[in-house]
Amino acid sequence: MFGFRFIKSQPTTYLLQYRQGKIVREGTGMSFFYFAPMASLVAVPVESIDMPFMFAEVTADFQQITIQGQVTYRVSDPKKLSQMLNFALDVKGARYASEDPIKLPQRVVNRVQVLMRAELQTLPLRKSLQSSDMLVEKVLTRIVSSEGLLALGLEILGLSILAIKPNPETARALEAEVRERLLRESDEAIYARRNAAVEQERAIKENELNTEIAVENKKRQIRETQMDAERAVQEKTRLLNEEKMAEKITLEQKRKQLVLLTAENTRVEVDAKVYGVSAVMKTVSGVDPKVIQALASIGMEPAELISQAFQELAAKADKIGQLNISPELLQQLLAKAPK
Repeated sequence: MFGFRFIKSQPTTYLLQYRQGKIVREGTGMSFFYFAPMASLVAVPVESIDMPFMFAEVTADFQQITIQGQVTYRVSDPKKLSQMLNFALDVKGARYASEDPIKLPQRVVNRVQVLMRAELQTLPLRKSLQSSDMLVEKVLTRIVSSEGLLALGLEILGLSILAIKPNPETARALEAEVRERLLRESDEAIYARRNAAVEQERAIKENELNTEIAVENKKRQIRETQMDAERAVQEKTRLLNEEKMAEKITLEQKRKQLVLLTAENTRVEVDAKVYGVSAVMKTVSGVDPKVIQALASIGMEPAELISQAFQELAAKADKIGQLNISPELLQQLLAKAPK
């Protein structure tokens, strides 16, 4: 009442009270009564502010891109800012008396855009789309030391780029190019997979052929071993047959010697007998046959003598007229005849 008003500021608002051009109160989070007709109030927010931005720029190869990001800043020197811009409150102390506080974020964004444009004009499209971190690093370094922002008493806390996008036509062209490259890589991958499959199939075939060759070699070795065994058996059989043949030859030679010896002995025996008979014949050659016959009959059996007598009778049968032989004599002769 009577022009006195009460004001209470937030802890993040730096409040200054001027009276007759001099500061009588200043600080954050203040609350007090003041006489409105004699006082001027300046409220400068000192909290950090996140200001999003999005603007279109042109790259070094004259391609348009859109950059979307955010800059974070705060007022580090409220008194300096209050001297550069009008942050005075109206008479009621409820709102700002000018639009300078609203224009401050745009000034920061404009400075970011100027620095961003300077960097993008040195980069081609492809590289700019992949250089968000590099752009943030370079622009942040330059904006922190920007004389215009330092003169306003501002401090840049951070800068981030959320997206860098080309215009739709360029994006479709890039997508087509990337799509074609991906399809080409896919075809190459398919070709590589098929080639690998063919290579593996060839390796499998080679392994199968090598296995068959190894099996055939093994069979050949087995057959050769069997043939060697058969040859060894045949050789041993031949040796045995030769030994048997040699034994037979030796036996036959011994038999031949035996036969020759037997024949020689027989010949000698025959010669001895012939010699004996010859000697006997020579002895009896001048003797009367009847004497020899008489000597031969010495020691004969009666039946032999009777048979000899019948032989003589038969020799002189033409001179004998009639001969009577009793049955008893014939029975005796037949009984004694050898059977």
